[in-house]
Amino acid sequence: MCKIGFGGGCHWCTEAVFQSLKGVLKVEQGFIAPKGERSTFSEAVIVHYDPTQIGLPDLIEIHLLTHNSTSEHSMRIKYRSAIYWFDAASETKSKLVVEDLQKGFGEKIITKVLPFGEFKSSDERFHNYYYTDPEKPFCETYISPKLTILRNRFGKKLDKGKINKCGAMP
Repeated sequence: MCKIGFGGGCHWCTEAVFQSLKGVLKVEQGFIAPKGERSTFSEAVIVHYDPTQIGLPDLIEIHLLTHNSTSEHSMRIKYRSAIYWFDAASETKSKLVVEDLQKGFGEKIITKVLPFGEFKSSDERFHNYYYTDPEKPFCETYISPKLTILRNRFGKKLDKGKINKCGAMP
């Protein structure tokens, strides 16, 4: 099992995206602070995955396409666009993947590749937010559109058992 951290938007949204994928074994929702000068906490998830079922390049591409990875905005402190690595190999690979994916984006990707520092879990009542009640207005407004992107672009990567059990995929 491998792990990587992702931040970019609301961690409820990010959690649902990665929970929906084959090969993702666990998603921890909370706040990550990287090591170094940008050591403030921001909303993020830690994705535990089986690299024989889904690779880091797929996870990074999915991350970049399911949040606004090309826009600096006033909420970037709370919603830092980042990939948090846990080992040097993941750092190198993440940087190469982002560089390669940049070719397919019209605007510059602002997502930072940062060393993982600390993690604080969000309140447990918010864990599994989407799959607990996908018909909440927040879920329908913000998360369902991200899952539609996921279904349309990465349909073969979806964990259909989870989605069918919940009946939540738009």
